[in-house]
Amino acid sequence: MNDRVIFIGPDCWKENKCPYFIQDDELLSDWHQQAVAEGLSVKVGRWDIPGQPIAILVDFMPYFEKKDWIYTRLWELYQVDSLHAYGDYDEASMFSYAAALVVESFYHFYLNDNSKKVVYHGNEWMTGLGLLYIKYKLPQVATVFTTHATSIGRSIAGNNKPLYDYLFAYNGDQMAEELNMQSKHSIEKQTAKNVDCFTTVSDITANECKELLDKPVDFVLPNGFENNFVPKGATFTKKRKAARKRLIDVANALMGTDLNDDVIIVSTSGRYEFRNKGVDVYIEAMNRLLRDRDLQKTVLAFIEVPGWVGEPRKDLVERLNSGKKFDTPLEVPLVTHWLHNMSHDNVLGMLKFLNMWNRKEDKVKLIFLPCYLTGDDGVLNMAYYDLVLGNDLCIYPSYYEPWGYTPLEAVAFKVPCITTDLAGFGLWANTEKGGYSELQDGVKVIHRTDYNYSEVADAIKDAVCDFSHMTADQVAKARANADKLSKKALWTKFITYYWQAYDFAIRKAQERNA
Repeated sequence: MNDRVIFIGPDCWKENKCPYFIQDDELLSDWHQQAVAEGLSVKVGRWDIPGQPIAILVDFMPYFEKKDWIYTRLWELYQVDSLHAYGDYDEASMFSYAAALVVESFYHFYLNDNSKKVVYHGNEWMTGLGLLYIKYKLPQVATVFTTHATSIGRSIAGNNKPLYDYLFAYNGDQMAEELNMQSKHSIEKQTAKNVDCFTTVSDITANECKELLDKPVDFVLPNGFENNFVPKGATFTKKRKAARKRLIDVANALMGTDLNDDVIIVSTSGRYEFRNKGVDVYIEAMNRLLRDRDLQKTVLAFIEVPGWVGEPRKDLVERLNSGKKFDTPLEVPLVTHWLHNMSHDNVLGMLKFLNMWNRKEDKVKLIFLPCYLTGDDGVLNMAYYDLVLGNDLCIYPSYYEPWGYTPLEAVAFKVPCITTDLAGFGLWANTEKGGYSELQDGVKVIHRTDYNYSEVADAIKDAVCDFSHMTADQVAKARANADKLSKKALWTKFITYYWQAYDFAIRKAQERNA
């Protein structure tokens, strides 16, 4: 696409320099002057990623003062219920509105020509207001909406209700009222019904959309990725060694142990959705593994999920900086950072309930890293992508996972992983295998339902145990297969789905404006 694709984002940094954005005052400067004259506060530049696409950042704060008028028009035109809005609904909607104003201004300046084919693509309910605005004000622009997870489906799953067995019976509007999700559900549903092309990221969410939004999707657009951030050759080997050393050093300082590189390092990561992401079943599996006499090696397990972090543990940092070895554990040898809610945290609560304290004799040690791994957390001080390749196994036993970037990223770093068939990625891996994918294929996919929590925990336990018996050649083969599978999910493979969706949307827009 080169410079024919433009990304629009919120100007969250204001006067501060955004580390992901390279401002360029010469780029689109003629339009920029016009936009400012029209009252838009925008910055034009490039997104600092490989390819450096054009990016426009817009300040959406000025539109809060006309929020009520915007929501009234939204109701009059599309019957979107914003009365029950709270939390991030207003912020997302004002950004979405501002983004649409940017598109309107840009279109009239550069593209106001019927021969031009223009697509406006919004992701998630947060972009719904803008999509509806474009549909109303610029009917010649084709609109595409991608929901990565329905707001109400995620809410049903997160509230410990059985989602899958009862999906056919749930009424989305009724559940939105019950779970206080009316506004998010309403904007998502009306956007899905009014855009030229409605899409989602997996067959799982396609079914969810049909049942909860009363609108079947037009296309499934699987989430691809670029692997240009994966190190190669000697650099990969060096980074893997560094990651393993850092993880083991932190574990030893925290627990007063003397673990070496012979341990099996496993982890889970993602958003702190305790049930949806399967953090609960991951802990249960590690607890059962503690009692499995067939386990051949010590397992060092991490939960890399950002919680309500207070500060890095000073006692742990002092130990790490001393360079000495210690044979006594620190107080609460389960967590690397103090939390604001130590007594009410789900992970720590479950560990205490199961009496998991990382004792010296335990062959499974479980440590909670409750921070964003951006390289400056104060303890690990390494970025997530520099740490993930240090794992032997990654485990993502999701209950609700429309696609699943974490397992895809893991296999790209040649780390075999365990996931479930309730994750879009897990279903895709099964499709590639032509049956249930196993660990030697690079990804083990476990069957998961609303009610088989215990069986899933056992399956994870058994898989880690089996891994501890694998020879070096078998491990190498599993790692190679993980790498091979990841290459089938590159954007070069998946972009064809987008061409189909854009073509579909453009044809509808052309018919409408014929």
